[in-house]
Amino acid sequence: MATLLDRVPSVVAGRLPGRLGEQAGRSVVSVVRLHGVITPALGPAARAVLNLGTVEPVLKRAFGFERLAGVALLINSPGGSATQSALIADRIRGLAEEHGKDGKAVPVLAFCEDVAASGGYWLACAADQIYAHKTSLVGSIGVVSGGFGLVGLLDRIGVERRVHTAGTNKVRLDPFLPEKAEDVRWLTGLQGELHQQFQAWVRERRGDRLVEADTELFNGEVWTGVNAHRLGLVDGLGTPREILAERFPDAEPQPVEGRKPLLARLGVGGGGLSGRLSGGGLADDLLHAAEVRAAWARFGL
Repeated sequence: MATLLDRVPSVVAGRLPGRLGEQAGRSVVSVVRLHGVITPALGPAARAVLNLGTVEPVLKRAFGFERLAGVALLINSPGGSATQSALIADRIRGLAEEHGKDGKAVPVLAFCEDVAASGGYWLACAADQIYAHKTSLVGSIGVVSGGFGLVGLLDRIGVERRVHTAGTNKVRLDPFLPEKAEDVRWLTGLQGELHQQFQAWVRERRGDRLVEADTELFNGEVWTGVNAHRLGLVDGLGTPREILAERFPDAEPQPVEGRKPLLARLGVGGGGLSGRLSGGGLADDLLHAAEVRAAWARFGL
C-alpha cells in the first residue's frame, strides 16, 4: 500500500496527464468546463460559481500547451454578473491572441450544454464557433435584476432602521422603503445601457451569421439548440466528442481543471474549514445558495 509520502512527488510535480501525449508528438485540444452561475461572490461553494478569479488560472493552463491545436469551452451557465462575464470573455480572447501562431489566434470552440443563457451566452461568444445540443437552452440576451419589497416589516417586529447618507442618490431602491418612480427609471436606464453593450458584443462576435431582426434576437428570449442554430446564435448542432474529432482528428483532447489544494489532491481533509473561512455567516451562505438555485430554476434545471 502506498504511503502518504509516496504520493507527494507526483502531486507536487503538478504535471497535467495530457502533457505525456503532447510529449509523444501529438497536438492537444484543451477542454475547459465553465459550469456555474457567474458571480463575484464565492460563498461556501466556490467551485460552483464562475468569475475571473476562479477561471483565469484554468484558462492560462489550457492555452499553455506547446502543441496546442485549439481550446474547447464546455459551457453550462444560466448567467449572472455582466462584468464578470465580460472579464472572462476578454481574457479568453486575449489568451487566444497571445498564444496564436503565424498571426492567427488559437481556435476556440464553445459547446453549450444544458444552458448557455445570458452571461453564459456572453462567454460562448468569446469562441470563434459555437455548437449546441439540439436540446440545449441558448440565448436570453437581456438584462434582469430582482429583489424584495419589505416595506413595513421592521415596524411589525419592532425594529428601527437607521440609514445616514451624504449624497441624495446614495441609497436607491431600498427594500425597506416604498419604491420610487425615479429610482425605477434610474435602474431601467442602467439595464438599457448594459443591454446595448451585450448586443454590441454579440454582433461583434457573430457578425453576419445572425439571421433574424434585432427585435427577435435581443428580447431576452431563450431557444432550444435547434432554433438557436436557425437564428445564427450557434454554428451547428452536435456533441464535443464528434465535433472535436471532426475538426481536430489528429489531436488529443485534454481536460484542464482547476488545481485543488495540496491536501485535497492527496485525499486528506474535508471542505468544512474552507466553508467556515469563506467570509460570511450562515445567513449569507444560505442566501447565496438560494440565489444560485434560483438562477438555475429559471430554466427548469
